[in-house]
Amino acid sequence: MKQYKPTSAGRRSMSVSDYRVLSKIPRIKRLTSRLKKNAGRNNQGRISMRHQGGGNTILYRTIDFKQMKRGVLGTIEAIEYDPYRTAFIARVCYKDGDRHYILAPHMLKVGATIVTGPEAPLETGNRTVLKRIPIGNFVHNVELFPGKGGQIGRSAGVSIQILAHEEGYTHLKMPSGEVRKVLWDNYASIGQVSNPEYNLVSIGKAGRSRWLNKRPTVRGSAMNPRDHPYGGGEGRQPRGTKRPKTKWGKTTGGKKTRRKKKWSNAMIIKRRQRKR
Repeated sequence: MKQYKPTSAGRRSMSVSDYRVLSKIPRIKRLTSRLKKNAGRNNQGRISMRHQGGGNTILYRTIDFKQMKRGVLGTIEAIEYDPYRTAFIARVCYKDGDRHYILAPHMLKVGATIVTGPEAPLETGNRTVLKRIPIGNFVHNVELFPGKGGQIGRSAGVSIQILAHEEGYTHLKMPSGEVRKVLWDNYASIGQVSNPEYNLVSIGKAGRSRWLNKRPTVRGSAMNPRDHPYGGGEGRQPRGTKRPKTKWGKTTGGKKTRRKKKWSNAMIIKRRQRKR
């Protein structure tokens, strides 16, 4: 984590991730592309997600979440920054000359070797089936469906703990505290995702949020009565409603939004604890 000197009001509390671990080499152009920005608009051009727009021009890096090169040794050529995700990414050069981007595990250095396969050594960065990984170990980029590629455990600093193997399933403890079952033939990468200090980053100033494609958010209590259920009143007024509501009067805050008949409900052994 890098802390800036208080040379101005915006710099006083600003901090960024430590980028000294990144390699100073050009990106792979064939693995980058420009995505069309929609600023929170739907296919009709109407705003469906507020507070989005602007932001710096950025390029998307194509990440290999499947890592289908079974048994082919790969060497980490570089650790790079990805503007579309919180974690760092690693450039892998395989023995056959092919190059791909993968999520960089924490503490993985340039020059290290990785391999994917059912018999891969149990070392950080390697990818293998869940049933081979001992109980208590931490994994990331875990598959939910065989061959679909990693779908959970991909954010900066995230790690998922293996609790048990039984009856064809592996029990995983999520960062939220939820415990769920996943087929033990699914693949997962060993170790923690890179950039674990990301949650300690302090934006510092409003302008930096605008660089990140975030537009200002106005409090409902600061609006007029016609604009929000919390609006109006002389000075600071209490909410005036029994329960939290959105701008359109829909109940929020504590309301369950998960579908009761969602297919994966049967896979959840223990729900995450409610924040108080």
